[in-house]
Amino acid sequence: MVKRVGLVGCGTMGGFHANCLRQIPDCELAGIYDIAEEKRNKFANELKVMPYGSYNEMLQDEGIDIIDICLPTPLHKEYVLKAAERKKNIFCEKPIARNLEDGKMMVESCKSAGVKFMVGHVLRYFYEYAKAKEVIDSGGLGKIGIVRATRGGAFPHASNEWYADSQMSGGLVLDMIIHDFDFLRWCFGDVQRVYAKGMINKGYKFIDYALVTLRFKSGVIAHVEGTWALPGGFRTRLEVAGSKGLLNFDSKDSMPINIEVKGTGGGGGVAVPESPLKESPYLLELRHFVDCVINNKEPDITGKDALKALEISLAALKSIETGKPIVI
Repeated sequence: MVKRVGLVGCGTMGGFHANCLRQIPDCELAGIYDIAEEKRNKFANELKVMPYGSYNEMLQDEGIDIIDICLPTPLHKEYVLKAAERKKNIFCEKPIARNLEDGKMMVESCKSAGVKFMVGHVLRYFYEYAKAKEVIDSGGLGKIGIVRATRGGAFPHASNEWYADSQMSGGLVLDMIIHDFDFLRWCFGDVQRVYAKGMINKGYKFIDYALVTLRFKSGVIAHVEGTWALPGGFRTRLEVAGSKGLLNFDSKDSMPINIEVKGTGGGGGVAVPESPLKESPYLLELRHFVDCVINNKEPDITGKDALKALEISLAALKSIETGKPIVI
């Protein structure tokens, strides 16, 4: 049975999602809504889908099965709660919310309404990171001790420069390196303590930087670095050091994944390069959610996962503000 999707938001992420939704079997992009009339009409015309005149009009359409929310973080709560009230299944871009109270209310509302709810922590669907998780879980690196993750690019400019308003966006800690927090928690379990330094609220309107140290209950220590001041394009890196070997990933390399394991003959390590696949991780996550709706399955990324990632991000922001480590 074909599931019809109403897409909310015509920005960069909305464009990504629209392209992916149109590639999913048993899925139809039925229409779009954005508060900016000219923008939504242009977007709808390009996609040849219906532009809804209001969000309520979209929700009142009984033929809509899924609402896909690609809006600024402060709007997530309002739009998710309204969709849950109308018994629509909901995919929402990360982070789930700007604070834990809102996030918890969203999760509970979806649970009470009996609808599927998933937050777009898409890093789990990037081939390189999924492969790293596979290698870690296989024991190929031995006991993991230290992890380093880096993510950065130019400052993101959007409508009303909302990313520059820390009260709205939470800066790069909440909007960008939350990806790494979710991935690392997926790999190593819950975080025990967070210590961070950063530039948020230091008077630099279009620059942000943070360095966050996470101590996991499992004993793993991770250093997560994020920057919105990186020339030369977007870049991510990951290094996982274990008792048996080292995994390196750099998005700028032609063969980004390199795994070095200790040799049995005492002659040093052997490199095992891996090349990434081409299928979009955004397509993978949305296809998974549509499948969950069709087959009544729990999404891989739960509301609890989204709340945990938010909790780590907020602890990092509090640590930057207070200069103290935060126990979760």
